[in-house]
Amino acid sequence: MIRGLLLDFYGTVVEDDDEVMAAIAARVAAGATRPVTPEQVLGAWSRAYQAAADRVPFRPLRDCARDGLAAAMTEAGCAGDATELCAPQFAFWRAPPLRPGTREFLAALTVPVCVVSDADRSDLDAAIRRHGLEVAAVVCSEEVGAYKPDRAMFAAGLAALGLTADQVWHVGDSPATDVAGAVAAGIPVAWVNRHGRTAPAGTPPAAEVTGLAGLIGRLPQAPRPRWRGLAARLQNSHNSSTVPSGSWCIQ
Repeated sequence: MIRGLLLDFYGTVVEDDDEVMAAIAARVAAGATRPVTPEQVLGAWSRAYQAAADRVPFRPLRDCARDGLAAAMTEAGCAGDATELCAPQFAFWRAPPLRPGTREFLAALTVPVCVVSDADRSDLDAAIRRHGLEVAAVVCSEEVGAYKPDRAMFAAGLAALGLTADQVWHVGDSPATDVAGAVAAGIPVAWVNRHGRTAPAGTPPAAEVTGLAGLIGRLPQAPRPRWRGLAARLQNSHNSSTVPSGSWCIQ
């Protein structure tokens, strides 16, 4: 039985920014002085984005996204302000919609959750607050100084929960950062495979689903104690005016 869960955020708990990035790439392609398609701009941006994230010293995700787009704009011959063009992406990071099944999945958990995300802290906190999500801990790359699949990210998540690799699962959607990263850290991983991708060679996930709802009832966690259900029934059968102050109540 697991005693805790490490949980990726964007693309797993909430929607990823794929559509926003595609729209920005289309704007760049429309303003390019060289013949280029939106798909080519998006590819160039993604490569430069990743390269910026891989550089040492560590840089926040917003800087990587902006500088990656600036490089793609230069390649396409598109004038403009990369920061201004990235504004919709940055806004999305703070207010992404929940993915289907997220609330049901979180409600079914009986173990503490630590969010492990590459996002910058202020954006991640804003998104979590927006949806009123309750988790035990949050680990972000900006504070660790590394991006997944770096083992430091998973080690920080384990430390936040006070657990070891054999006591948790990791749940995430990226084959390269979540699946490969967790497996390299010795952590079983449940892969949220939204796009029908193939898992990296040598890193088979412990479970594969298309959304968090598919994991309900499948995680090796202890069942919810039966007394909690009794407590809920007791509380629903008595309103506050009929329960004397200081009376015993199971919580």
